Amino acid sequence: MKRLDTSEEGFAGDFAALLDQARETTARVDGVVAGIIAEVRAGGDAALIDLTARFDRWRPADACALRVTAAEIDAAIAACDAEDLAALDMAAARIELFHRAQMPRDIEIDDPLGLTLGMRWGALDAVGLYVPGGKAAYPSSVLMNAIPARVAGVGRIAMCVPTPDAVLNPLVLAAARRAGVAEVFRIGGAQAVAAMAYGTATIAPVDRIAGPGNAYVAEAKRQVFGRVGIDSIAGPSEVVILADAANDPRHVALDLMAQAEHDEAAQAILITDDADFADAVAAAVAEALTTLPRANIAAASWNAHGAILLVRDWEEAAALTDRLAPEHLQVMVPDPRALFARIRHAGAAFLGRHCPEALGDYVAGPNHVLPTGRSARFSSGLSVFDFLKRTTWVEATPAGIAAIGPAAVRLATAEGLTAHAASVAARLG
Repeated sequence: MKRLDTSEEGFAGDFAALLDQARETTARVDGVVAGIIAEVRAGGDAALIDLTARFDRWRPADACALRVTAAEIDAAIAACDAEDLAALDMAAARIELFHRAQMPRDIEIDDPLGLTLGMRWGALDAVGLYVPGGKAAYPSSVLMNAIPARVAGVGRIAMCVPTPDAVLNPLVLAAARRAGVAEVFRIGGAQAVAAMAYGTATIAPVDRIAGPGNAYVAEAKRQVFGRVGIDSIAGPSEVVILADAANDPRHVALDLMAQAEHDEAAQAILITDDADFADAVAAAVAEALTTLPRANIAAASWNAHGAILLVRDWEEAAALTDRLAPEHLQVMVPDPRALFARIRHAGAAFLGRHCPEALGDYVAGPNHVLPTGRSARFSSGLSVFDFLKRTTWVEATPAGIAAIGPAAVRLATAEGLTAHAASVAARLG
């Protein structure tokens, strides 16, 4: 874990090194992924069967076995704990409520010159969702990906989830049913992305792929972009916590570890204005790592990528946060909204001492699929907009084209596009 102090000489260089730290890159897997995609394009279902045997340690009997049946989903739901299903229902209802509020309205403007200008929104025909399932199962990710697509009005929602050793988490299947996913396939990795992008005899192609995954999934999404749309290239999870000494050090330590336990490449950073509090949090982290079941993962993340930044004031903290542009931001100060107002770049923010980021992972309502790797500087979290597209339209009257047509003729002529100019001029009389 790195400890940096803005008042010390050399901070600027040390902080720049922290920003430039390579936690995970897809560059080293691009060749492997390209080969997997080529296999799926050439071999279809047979390639998916072989790749599943190679990477997930079980061989489907045939292509039909790749799809999870309705009866299997029924049995999985029956096997779930009733309280887990109730929690899933609460999460789904809150996620749906928030995403319904995002739905945009069409635009229609009557131009005083005699034209009508408009923009309409429409849902995609088909989307494919990738749900991670390697180191842990994520029913919450099913809800976060599928519910916005359903709210947007997508006609067909297909989902791929890896099943190492042929084991599927029952709550993942329950979440798929609750979220309205029509097709569930037990396929993971780059091969799942390739199948959804190009299609096989069993899996019809989709128009957009959404959902986070490991480096192979991220690279596969990058390589199929253009054939299909994608939501983003997701990297390791990260959190920045702004906290003063009035907080409980154990609470902050657990919030940091909640990110660190995701993956060895995850990053958790505390920014505080109190050196003693920084020491107390570091000690609380060490204590937590003696009891957490995923302590090996969390410790590897904290030791390699964790950091505590000591600042002179919260203005400095806000500026550093903008440079970090974190996926998750927790603001744990007396007036969190005022400090948050000074920060421009974060995927999602959690305000106050009683709002840990983990609440947002499950039941708060906003989406937990968020920009990573400082990409919050230019991108946003998953929403209904990822499953909608815009079409603009124009309707012109004779008076309208007479009013603006001559300017179009002049500009087309200036660009040397004479057919463009003639197309308009012919209607001007």
